[in-house]
Amino acid sequence: MRAYGTEEIRNVVLLGHGNVGKTTLAEAALFVSGATTRMGSIEDQNTVSDWDEDEHKRKFSISLSVLPIEWEERKINLIDTPGYADFICEAVCGAEAADMALVLVDAVSGPEVGTDRSLSIADRLQMPRMIVVNRMDRENADFDTVLEQLQERWGPKVAPLQLPIGAHETFQGVIDLLHFRAYMPDEAPVPDEFLEHAQELRSRLIETIVETDEALMEKYFADEELTEDELRKVLHDGLDHNLIIPVLATSATRQAGIEQLLHTIAFSGTSPIDRDESDGERPKADPDGPLVVRVFKTSADPYVGKLTYLRVLSGTLKGDSHVWNATQGLDERVGQLYVARGKEQIAVQELRAGDIGVVAKLAHTATGDTLSDKDSGVVLPDFTLPNPVYSMAVHPLSKAGVDKLGPSLQRLVEEDRGLRLSRDGQSGELVLAGLGDAHLDVTVERLRRKFNVDVELSLPRVDYQETISKSASADYTHKKQTGGHGQYARVAIEVNPLPRGSGLQFKERVVGGSVPKEFIPAVEKGVHEATTNGVFAGYELTDCEVVLYDGKHHPVDSSEMAFKLAASQALKEAVTAAGPTLLEPIMHIKVFAPEANAGDVVSDLNTKRAKIHGMNHEGGTSIIEAEVPLAEVQRYASDLRSVTQGRGAFELEFDHYGELPPQIAQRVIDAHKRELEAAPA
Repeated sequence: MRAYGTEEIRNVVLLGHGNVGKTTLAEAALFVSGATTRMGSIEDQNTVSDWDEDEHKRKFSISLSVLPIEWEERKINLIDTPGYADFICEAVCGAEAADMALVLVDAVSGPEVGTDRSLSIADRLQMPRMIVVNRMDRENADFDTVLEQLQERWGPKVAPLQLPIGAHETFQGVIDLLHFRAYMPDEAPVPDEFLEHAQELRSRLIETIVETDEALMEKYFADEELTEDELRKVLHDGLDHNLIIPVLATSATRQAGIEQLLHTIAFSGTSPIDRDESDGERPKADPDGPLVVRVFKTSADPYVGKLTYLRVLSGTLKGDSHVWNATQGLDERVGQLYVARGKEQIAVQELRAGDIGVVAKLAHTATGDTLSDKDSGVVLPDFTLPNPVYSMAVHPLSKAGVDKLGPSLQRLVEEDRGLRLSRDGQSGELVLAGLGDAHLDVTVERLRRKFNVDVELSLPRVDYQETISKSASADYTHKKQTGGHGQYARVAIEVNPLPRGSGLQFKERVVGGSVPKEFIPAVEKGVHEATTNGVFAGYELTDCEVVLYDGKHHPVDSSEMAFKLAASQALKEAVTAAGPTLLEPIMHIKVFAPEANAGDVVSDLNTKRAKIHGMNHEGGTSIIEAEVPLAEVQRYASDLRSVTQGRGAFELEFDHYGELPPQIAQRVIDAHKRELEAAPA
């Protein structure tokens, strides 16, 4: 593969709902361009893009894959990404490395929840995008209906650049509406039966194009002739500035429309230089400029080791050199550079501005890091990724796995930015959080395969909190006499409820020295130790004021330990008399679902003690916002998939603590008592 100039490179991310043919389209592009000698299929487990064992097992993409294609003196770096919601972080990271998005839509289903998700990624990154209506060979494929749905949702800037010739079994190719020629696949005049419809769509396309350029608009209204070159130039500019969303048609399985798609990307698609001109925050894509490199993925290869996927934004990255990790503030040695095509690595000498490549065995670099010249001072902002919404406690199945579990999981978290690893401060559980049950299932399988660690998953303990509903006091004397010095301490405390979020506060108003000053810290320590481990249900006590107001000491038998023990027991008696109750974490949930499923989603949330805040509609998607207890949505990823047939998605974040209903609180307290009784003495 020869070296390409920055202006000759096109970085294109494939986005879309699951099962719309992104990987198949990538395979067709590789085959048509001559990069491969056969057309791989997901069913036969021989695609270039989906080469991982988990992808073969599940028959859908899990990780992003880079697929460079040479076409008409251009290099097109296709970045194939998963459409499944659990792996959206891979789509976000792929989009961060691209200059343009190719959003695939099914010719039968039309725009779906994943389409909205894809276009929202492109919107946030202010990324030019084209829409491809794929699978035109399917029964009931209807380009015009899908185009109408797209325009209803995203407005008149959605403009057809092509018209398919036929559908289902009669799909033969496409009509280029600007060149006004048919490709079936050879170039030919527009068939008579499509002539009228093609002319109508061409007129609408030209109107959409001229609306983005004043000079061309004046010429249009003056009835002057508009050349194809003029229209294509303004189309290119309109695409770069998100003023036009061109729509194309393909059948990836038949390789129909693929050549025209690649031609459109090569000559109308956004180059790294074009993207710089429309985005002032990016460094200029100059191969002779200062080095700025963005890492968008890391993975562990069983043979090569750690692989770092990167995009050169500025300058030229050379092999066998040193770079500065500006994010970590550390030097990195770069060895051999590669261009990746799926799992294949093709050695290259250098990567110029705008290009994408891979380097092995970087010591300190992680996804999102900036590599640069040490004196450049450039540190790019980190990626904006969705928060994990599905958490499970991880338990090793063997003693050998105990020591390996933490470090092995940490390696996987470094590879996958959608994962989060934490340890529960109260239960000590190791909690792995991701974007859904499939996400964690894949992680567990990789943990077993790569690190030989077998684990089981269970629902993590919900972090309830203990609190009180009224004021109360207690007076406790700790007295123990053995041979020699005994133990003596009397502590009188008062507990008062505080507003939510106040935490635990300790105060003292002892008068007359009934509790000497040197023992007051021991009382406070005893209170804090008792509240941390829970007073009546095993959860931390909060939103409570503890006041030490009286006590008594003995000049010989009193000690810090005696006052700690007395304070702990006094607190338990006071809390028991103060109307103890439990608080539960309340989450803010935002659910995205097709309008047809909105009622079912609301009904399901109501069964989970949710408080619905409202529902909005955008296009064909309903957005439901609500408050819901964490305990009710620990498996919500599975529940929502069932309710919406896999077309729903949701975001979840902590909002506040709220009071647990008495009957549920009593079940939690009873469960804690059973745990204590079952614990070994």
